[in-house]
Amino acid sequence: MTRSATRYRVTSFDVAAEAGVSQSTVSRALAGSSAITEETRAKVVAAAEKLGYVVDARAAMLRKGTTGTIAVVVICRPDEAVSDINPFYFSLLGAVSAAAAEAGYETLVSFQAEADKLFGRYEERGQADGVIVIGTTTNNAAWEYFRELDKAGANLAFWGSPYNSLEWVRSDNFEGGQIATHALVESGCRRIVHIGTTQSPQRQFGERYEGYLAAMEQAGLEPQLEVIDETADRESQGRKAVASLIEAGIDFDGLFIACDSIALGALDELNRRGIKVPEECGLVGFDGIRAGTYSNPPLTSVEPDFETAGSMLVRRVLGTEEQAGERRVPVHLLRRASVRI
Repeated sequence: MTRSATRYRVTSFDVAAEAGVSQSTVSRALAGSSAITEETRAKVVAAAEKLGYVVDARAAMLRKGTTGTIAVVVICRPDEAVSDINPFYFSLLGAVSAAAAEAGYETLVSFQAEADKLFGRYEERGQADGVIVIGTTTNNAAWEYFRELDKAGANLAFWGSPYNSLEWVRSDNFEGGQIATHALVESGCRRIVHIGTTQSPQRQFGERYEGYLAAMEQAGLEPQLEVIDETADRESQGRKAVASLIEAGIDFDGLFIACDSIALGALDELNRRGIKVPEECGLVGFDGIRAGTYSNPPLTSVEPDFETAGSMLVRRVLGTEEQAGERRVPVHLLRRASVRI
């Protein structure tokens, strides 16, 4: 017989016997009930410490009708390796987990992609008090699945949802697009191209383009959009977009790119073709992923306030956020070396 099989688990009844009180008194004393005198509470605490008794927090929460857990579903592309997931979502996942812990909740994380393996019924199974959904919006089957759950009354909060009917939290993408474009203008760039799309289910891409348009108009400059190839992976989209601009003979001295993963591919292509960044072309991405710190040169980017994003999502799913249709996370510029100062 193993050691773990013979180990005895101390119960509240053992504590009651040691303290010379009833089991219900132990429960009330350790729960902080005002009906218990401080003398009795001290006696119960001393007995619990002596016996090594640990309160079963999960059982206590279940008795109150809660689980003390928030489920987080990260939607991936079918057949996508975890190592290929946009690093932005790992940063967001960390922020959500930290905010949940701050609120006294644990997180249950699931990576989902295949249409026949989607699952979000954590509340029904008594596994979580609500579900936060983040990840790529290109997986239509997954978003349809979670939209149907939302319609059925599930407690859900979404990051960057492709559907405005859902309760979502999103970066202030319009402001971010303006910040990125102004940074390029202020560095001396005048022929600034936006690499992105207005047709993606990722609504944040369209919002970033609108911010770019507004900033270009304010500066009296002519906007130009280079549309990404949606069939390619993100870094390939950046490489192909830069190659297309150069091969079409388009003169540019600045690039604002819809997300960092695309921007890193674009930067790689600029380096490969001998175009100096930032001397000949300034470049700004969006998301603030850590990989941008190590690119050549380090990538200037617009970063959302991850702490605020995690906190907003957790408050929304716990019902402590005021009921409103949308949430905007503030953004700021991460100045690195891909834009002239």
